[in-house]
Amino acid sequence: MKPGGAAAPIFSLGVVLIAAMAFSLALGRYPLTLSDIGEFVQASLGLRELAPERYALLHNIIVDIRLPRVLAAALIGAALAISGTAFQAIFRNPLVSPGILGVLGGAGFGAAIGLLISGHWIVVQLLAFAMALLAVALGILIANLFGPGTMVTLILGGIISGALFTALLSIVKYTADPYNQLPAIVYWLMGSLQSIEMKHISVVTVPILAGIVGLTLCGRVLDALSMGDDEARTLGVPVKAVRYGVIIAATLISALSVSIAGIIGWIGLMIPNFSRLLFGPSNARLLPLSALLGALFLLCADCLARGVTTAEIPIGIVTELLGIPAFILVLGRTRRAWL
Repeated sequence: MKPGGAAAPIFSLGVVLIAAMAFSLALGRYPLTLSDIGEFVQASLGLRELAPERYALLHNIIVDIRLPRVLAAALIGAALAISGTAFQAIFRNPLVSPGILGVLGGAGFGAAIGLLISGHWIVVQLLAFAMALLAVALGILIANLFGPGTMVTLILGGIISGALFTALLSIVKYTADPYNQLPAIVYWLMGSLQSIEMKHISVVTVPILAGIVGLTLCGRVLDALSMGDDEARTLGVPVKAVRYGVIIAATLISALSVSIAGIIGWIGLMIPNFSRLLFGPSNARLLPLSALLGALFLLCADCLARGVTTAEIPIGIVTELLGIPAFILVLGRTRRAWL
């Protein structure tokens, strides 16, 4: 694919994503058809008449119950995928994921504290977000403790910070009430879109979309960084500012995603590699395409999570079960390319 030739795949993936969102709105214990959704949309726009009882039923199912989780799946999938792509570009390592700097351990600890002291969604989400940022800040501080941070020391700092907050999370789980608080903590850590409401979406949509757009605009700069710091400086790229700016933006959107849906793994690791295999290594087109593929992947995982059995499966489990064989496929294709 030629540089800049991403318009066609972006358009195609966008159409597929919209179709997947419509299908996801129709899927559930009370099945709807695309015709039902079309009737409701037309009635909402005043283009047709619909019986009040029928309109109220469709509004409750589509807008109140299904639309928040469909939007959340697309938003979170895009955020995790593009942040994983950005981290892999910054560290020049295809095995890096959004949790490399400790964001998952910090968010898990914060959410566990919130569930332990309150259980209210505002407290849980604020503490998860705050602790995720604190964990990343600690990792960066450790990396710069004995001199200017390098990519190796940043990774090591993230590993240390993640280990610390994982240990703190274990302490919280050990002290939690095993009948009420511990099951809630364990369920949150498995990831879920079940309890997401429109008020949650309204809070995180603007900052996540801003982060996605900002990372997308950094594509060409990240391509320059991929050639090495010295080469990037000769091209006029402020290496340190760009590196930490991308890390901050990717951390913010991944922390926001984890704070509202729990820990959903594999998207930030598998989707960037899958996108790179399909569309090439150029970050200028890889970043937006990864975001679209991540949104599509999490939508499909959510459909499976609530459609396979009568009891909803935590979506973190579904993404792991889907991500493992997909990553093995990517690994096989990559190995053949090397040979």
